[in-house]
Amino acid sequence: MPRRTLLVWLGLATIYLVWGSTYLAIRVMVETVPPLLGAGFRFVAAGALFAIWIVFRRGWRAFRVSRRELIAAGGIGVLLMAGGNGLVTVAEQDAPSGLAALIIAAIPLWVIVFRLLWRERVPAATLGGVGLGFAGVSLLVAPGDRPEDAPLWSLLVLLLAAASWAAGSFLSSRVPLPDDVVVSATLEMLLGGGLLVVAGSLAGEATELDPGAFSGRSLAAFAYLVFAGSLLAFTAYVWLLQTTPISTVATYAFVNPVVAVFLGWAILDEEVTASVILGASVIVLSVAFVVRKETTAPPPRTARPRDVAEAIDAAEPH
Repeated sequence: MPRRTLLVWLGLATIYLVWGSTYLAIRVMVETVPPLLGAGFRFVAAGALFAIWIVFRRGWRAFRVSRRELIAAGGIGVLLMAGGNGLVTVAEQDAPSGLAALIIAAIPLWVIVFRLLWRERVPAATLGGVGLGFAGVSLLVAPGDRPEDAPLWSLLVLLLAAASWAAGSFLSSRVPLPDDVVVSATLEMLLGGGLLVVAGSLAGEATELDPGAFSGRSLAAFAYLVFAGSLLAFTAYVWLLQTTPISTVATYAFVNPVVAVFLGWAILDEEVTASVILGASVIVLSVAFVVRKETTAPPPRTARPRDVAEAIDAAEPH
């Protein structure tokens, strides 16, 4: 097997398995770690490590951005890191990780909704896929066969998280973000993560913080989220976007939820009900259809910076 082909498969395996497992890691982290502070410090730590790496390679000049770019990065960071991942972390205090992953998997469908609100033309076939996907989401949210009697509030928070991440993804190509996608993502992590830390402090998590009560497995999950979820998988994702057709990389969108459901069942003994199986099948198939319709498979090329930026911000919260 050619070296490049092997690297592509290793990169795909990384984002499939690592990002698919982050929902499990979040569920384990919030067993003893406050959700807002945990999510906030995760992104502050990851952003700080990326910043150190950038400065080491290119110097402080890499972060010379305009005020408009800094404000834009902050706004996108709030929608993605705080509104997206932060709310997922809050919801997973009571929502099973597999169920969370399935609801979040509908993000590509929410992006289509924002395109409609922006009065963009969307093909009828794509709209049909979106409608089918939301029917699958309704199967998971509706009362009755929810796994582990997941409370309605946690599912509504997950829906809000998906909408927030989709809004950030949609707006990322319409605001003046820094041209360097890694610098942009680093600023988004630092600013969005910082807001989560402030929110956690205002919510009283800081005053009630007891590091001695953190379990070893919660701390291990936190470290996994920082180093594997935010650093390793993100690096693999950026490399894939620059070397592989976007339509190939986009397959993570319908592989990750399947991985998450399996890991939740296998490791945390999460319940997989008939509604979960049916809802998962409908959502994954609809997302696969919409993603394939929305991303063509051109000959391999190096993506333009804006192509990469849009794809990075369209990635689900991990």
